[in-house]
Amino acid sequence: MICWLNPFSGLSGDMLLGALVELGAPVEAIRDAVASTGLTGWSFDVERIDAGGILATRAVVGVDDAAAGGHGHRHAGELLAMIERAKPAEAATVAARAVRSIAEVEARLHGADPADVHLHEVGGHDTVVDTVGVAAAVCALGITGVVCAPPVLGSDTVQAAHGLLPVPAPATIALLEGAPAVGAPVPAELVTPTGAALLRALDATFGPMPPMIVGRVGYGAGTRRLEDRPNVLPAVLGSPLGATRPRVVLETNVDDVTGELLAHLIARLLDAGADDAWATPIVMKKGRPAHTVSVLAAPERAMALEAILLSETGSLGVRRSFVDRSELARDEVVVDVAAHAIRIKRGPHGAKPEHDDVAALAATLGIPLRDAARRALGALDDLDALGALNALGAHPGRQAPHASDGAAGPS
Repeated sequence: MICWLNPFSGLSGDMLLGALVELGAPVEAIRDAVASTGLTGWSFDVERIDAGGILATRAVVGVDDAAAGGHGHRHAGELLAMIERAKPAEAATVAARAVRSIAEVEARLHGADPADVHLHEVGGHDTVVDTVGVAAAVCALGITGVVCAPPVLGSDTVQAAHGLLPVPAPATIALLEGAPAVGAPVPAELVTPTGAALLRALDATFGPMPPMIVGRVGYGAGTRRLEDRPNVLPAVLGSPLGATRPRVVLETNVDDVTGELLAHLIARLLDAGADDAWATPIVMKKGRPAHTVSVLAAPERAMALEAILLSETGSLGVRRSFVDRSELARDEVVVDVAAHAIRIKRGPHGAKPEHDDVAALAATLGIPLRDAARRALGALDDLDALGALNALGAHPGRQAPHASDGAAGPS
């Protein structure tokens, strides 16, 4: 999945975190990741607010000073040691990369060692929650690429630990080196150092929205009110449109193999890593009925698959052609139906239960195959509904749907 950001009102860690939650990142996964760092005296919630005419999700970080042990600001080394403990490991890597880039920039600005530099405004609980939370949300959503429109930078000045600083702040400008940006006559700090650092940590590229199938749209809310625009960060989650990968097609014609051998051959080719394999009935010379056996595979698997094709069929030759394969994003989820695990493949345009799993369910319950498939898809709908509630931080007392439809099936 790819995520496109449009920071027309700027970008901060909490705005990005709110947008990702609205895209479907589970709040509990974010809390678990932050908790795994060992951070104390914090809380994380989300709320829906009217941000200048647009409903958006605001990330709310609470700090209990007594429970936090008085650690308002930290040195970079201390902050990194905590963040690197985060789980999952992929989230720790991204979050640490963001904080490390801030430390390196601050060290360069102040002539200090990156490990010893004292992080004032970005050394507190908010930075841990924002960086680890964003990284965990990106992992949970399966985002593999981030594209960002040129961020809009404000103007004026901001009060910092070192006194009055210009906007954009020196650290923010340094973190955006090499990136396109746009200035705006808005007297506010629109892009924060944490927001800029997260773009770097996520290896974001910059430009307009790429060709994509739009899946979800979310808005992350900022904390201040702006006079001329809603203070929100729009984020779009989707799958690349027309994404292609080079593939090789192997083919051979055979007129002297049995149906049993063809079935065995196709199964063996798939087990050996072919993307797909199939047989097409044809008529060869002298009117002989025959088959073309075709294999679609990554180029690096071609030699091994060709060897199987030749050895199993006894053919004397294989044709090769190279093609581009367009691929849409897809995933597989497992739902529970009457104590049966049913695998379901999902793509941008629909979902399909695995036939073997559905057939086993139908045989056990003594129901038609189509009814078993309907129950599996009903369980998937329940699972999606549960995920939507979790993403909005459903209250513990609220009744949420269960991922299993039991033996009764959907109504």
